[in-house]
Formats: sequence, C-alpha cells, structure tokens
Amino acid sequence: MQYFDTHAHIGLICDDPIEQLMVIQEARQASVTRLISICNSLHDFVRVYGNLKSAMNVYHAVGVSPSEVQNPGKAWVQTIEQSLRLPRVVAIGEIGLDYYRKFGDKKSQIELFITQLDLANKLNKPVIIHNRDAGHDVLEILRDRLPPKGGILHCYSEDAEYAKKALKLNLYFSFAGNLTYRNARNLHETIPVLPVERILIESESPFMVPADYRGKRNMPKYLPLTARFLADMLDIGDEELAAALWENANRFFGLPNESG
Repeated sequence: MQYFDTHAHIGLICDDPIEQLMVIQEARQASVTRLISICNSLHDFVRVYGNLKSAMNVYHAVGVSPSEVQNPGKAWVQTIEQSLRLPRVVAIGEIGLDYYRKFGDKKSQIELFITQLDLANKLNKPVIIHNRDAGHDVLEILRDRLPPKGGILHCYSEDAEYAKKALKLNLYFSFAGNLTYRNARNLHETIPVLPVERILIESESPFMVPADYRGKRNMPKYLPLTARFLADMLDIGDEELAAALWENANRFFGLPNESG
C-alpha cells in the first residue's frame, strides 16, 4: 500500500532543511510516498521549494492564501506564473476565502481568489481551495470560474448537502485527520454521498492531527490513520481504498500512477 498526502505544510512543521527532509523520509517509511507541499505565501514557497529540491517524491502548489491578502508580494501574479514552470509544481493553491479569521475584507479576499482562478484557467492548472465560513461565496464563484482541470475542496468542512451541490462541478473532496473525531458528524454524513473516485486524503500537517495523536503536532506519517478510518466508514478493505485514493490523487494532479 502507498498513500498520497495531497496537502502538507512542510514549512510550518519545521524550518530546518535537514529536518524537513527527515519529515519526508519518515512519511515514506509510513508508506506516504507522495506529497503536495503547500505554502500560504510566495516567500515561503521559494524557501521550501529550495529546501526540498532533492525530494523527488514531493510535488508543490504555489499561490497566495487568503491569510496573505493584505500583502501578497510584489508582482505576485508573475511570480506564480514563473513558479509554475519549475519542475514538480503542479497546482495553484492554496487559494480561497476565510471569513473566520477576517483577513482583510471580503471584497479583497474575493478579488484575490478570482484573480488566481482566472490565472489557473489561463495556464490550464488545477486549484487547491481553502474555505472557512465562506462556503456560499466559494461555491458561487467556482460555478463561474472553476478551471477545466478542476479543484480540491481541501480539509473539507461543510455538510452533505453542500457536497451534493459541489459534486455538480469538477471538484474533489479532501479529508484530513479531523475526519477521525467523534464530533465530526457533518463529515461522517458527507462520506456516504460521495463517489469514491472523488475522495482524497491529506494530513494538513502540522494541523488536524488524527484522534489517536490528539495533542501532538501533526505529521504526514500519520496519514494512514485517516485512510484506515475512512476505509472502515466505507466498509472496504484498506488496500482497496489506498489504491483508489492513490489513483484519484495522481489523476487530479496529472501524475503517472506508478509507485512513488
């Protein structure tokens, strides 16, 4: 079995380049053989991408998250375009809306989101979408501007009814360690309405640690716990689900389905 962690903040787990590579190695030992490295800012992307150049099983997304709406950086659109020409940079993200933290104002967040969706359309890239307390606006915008390559609703947090609406678009649903929490009823009710071929998993490390490790900093190596919990929910074997999730992630990011 092998797993694909579709969303890991390696740069937030640790700063040291050697320690970051150790995180990747520990993940590989736990059968997490491919990862998507996510950075909230372009400055962090440059640093982490450089640190992980030798890690050929790590792929990257580049974008400006809503947390950086007030300071996306100089010539940030051109920076994203240039970064997408680098090896193993496969998506624009994470991008989206966050009304919980109130980063900037809603108008500025929406403008930032739309600009990057339009860029993904122009460059024919998929997107990784952040949504916190902004589900209505996110879905309304995606109905008009989701790029042909589609998107991932990362760390899915809405309910089953929302998922039914989102399924009408070319969207995948990625679940993190909070799926394993007893009180995550909205997630537990969502899983049965989703076709398996639209489901992904992620660590969202260093956040959203699975229930067995509550109180600890999350790591990509814990991802198999989320997969096993999901397999139990779907009443299918661990190996069967792992194979499906692996295929789903590679299909979405346009990667070969060979071993990581």
